[in-house]
Amino acid sequence: MRRRLPAVLALPVAASVFALAAGPAAAQVETTPVPAPGNPGAPPASAPASPQPLGHAVGDAGTGLAVIRVLPNSTPTKAILPGAADKLPKQAAVELGFGLASAQANSEAYLAYEKSIAQASPGGIAVQGSSPQAPGSLAQTAPPNNEAPLTGGINPPSTPLDTLVKVGALNGSVSANWSDALGPCVDTISDASTSIASISALNAIPTLPGVKDLTGAFDAPNLDEAADNTVVEQLKNLAGPLSTLGGVLGGQGSAGGGSVLSLPNTLSARSVVKLVDIPGSPNKAVQSTSTLQVAALKLLAGTPFEISINVVSQPTLQVTSTGDAATSAVQYTAPVLEVTQGGKSLGRLDAANPKLDIPISLPLPGADDLPGLGDLGKLPIVGDLLGDGSPLRDALSKGLQKLDLGVLRLAVAGLNQTGAAATQPFKGYQLGATARMVDLQVLPTEALGLPNLPSALAQVSLGEQVARAYAPEGGVVCGTASAPQAPPAPAPQGSATPQLAYTNAAYHSVPLFWTGTAMLLFGVVLVAALPTRRRKTTD
Repeated sequence: MRRRLPAVLALPVAASVFALAAGPAAAQVETTPVPAPGNPGAPPASAPASPQPLGHAVGDAGTGLAVIRVLPNSTPTKAILPGAADKLPKQAAVELGFGLASAQANSEAYLAYEKSIAQASPGGIAVQGSSPQAPGSLAQTAPPNNEAPLTGGINPPSTPLDTLVKVGALNGSVSANWSDALGPCVDTISDASTSIASISALNAIPTLPGVKDLTGAFDAPNLDEAADNTVVEQLKNLAGPLSTLGGVLGGQGSAGGGSVLSLPNTLSARSVVKLVDIPGSPNKAVQSTSTLQVAALKLLAGTPFEISINVVSQPTLQVTSTGDAATSAVQYTAPVLEVTQGGKSLGRLDAANPKLDIPISLPLPGADDLPGLGDLGKLPIVGDLLGDGSPLRDALSKGLQKLDLGVLRLAVAGLNQTGAAATQPFKGYQLGATARMVDLQVLPTEALGLPNLPSALAQVSLGEQVARAYAPEGGVVCGTASAPQAPPAPAPQGSATPQLAYTNAAYHSVPLFWTGTAMLLFGVVLVAALPTRRRKTTD
């Protein structure tokens, strides 16, 4: 079935990547619920008359190329159950996802075409946890089985959100398969992939002031009034307001034009759900895989502070469920990132070193008077470089004073996995895991004395991955159930109806009734037949 999914299946990866990541162990894919009978006493729906596949398999994989969060962990999560919202982690005020690929398989789905779903979406948006369906998505469902994948592309138009992100051309491919006789026992059940030519994120920081004059608003807790006024005057001298990091963002430089994060080369994602062999068993295991391919990232591209992040090792997340906790497994290839600025290494991000902070500083007055430093008051200091591209350590040796106002924090998100035995809709074992290639957060320091600042100003996540698998105990059986027995043949027509036995007093009353009726009629006829004697009258 090649058609756009109904609203109940909208954005399974701004649901997948947004929602799937929320509970990796719950491998049951969100599908249409089985409707309850209108009458509580009515019997359930009848079983299908045709032979049914024996295999039971549930799994999904979701991959997001980029997810941008404004004011992360600032909005309470909504929940249907009373009191459940207090126990859930808070969501971002606004979430934007780009290059989303989702593959789903569910043998227990109520609607036939929901057994296999593959969807590639150019993007999605969630405002306080609610997300509408994204236009331009590619979707393919099965059954019926699809002979060829569905491919296409979309070039996102210019929108008011360009201050947060600009996206190049996107392409996607989706393939959904299902066998009428063998169910999930096909080559690949669901396969979705998407690629993006380029992306630049956080062309501005909307949570910071968009004006340069912060008189009366700036009040750092560790500075006295005189020092606060000095910082306010120095902020006025910057090339732009704090929302542009003092004029660093929003430029017209190449490969990103002054964005916090940009990807000058193609980034691709793929999500696959299929069955694989179990060693020593004729049955199959459910396997969900999320993969990413990216060469390099850049921070503040096209500015004097440009930082390169080379991806040495590509991340791959694979979850396999055999139906048994002892043989089910999560395999994760963690990314390895090399961070350089000005041709020199700032650090290495991997499982052993998961975090790296890059400070954003304000040069304090008097720097312009230092010999050989030029005009430093127009731009802030980012990392180990000054606004003119010269090394920071040389300026510090000459007496430069600076104030750290913020931090660019890079982090490799660790693997989170959970698993549990389950009995519904079938007895088996479910396993799930989530991971992120890299998180970039813009964090304020205590020296940024502005009221009501959140703990994180903005967050960009690249390579969000989720994979879940659920197989029955002993593995997935590939075969077809025997045809149901035909109902017994009806009794031949036209034969005499056997006489009912007299089993109670009600049957004995029938002949008594007709005997009494006959005697009554006989008496009436007898009386009518007798002659009538007339009485003599006298004068």
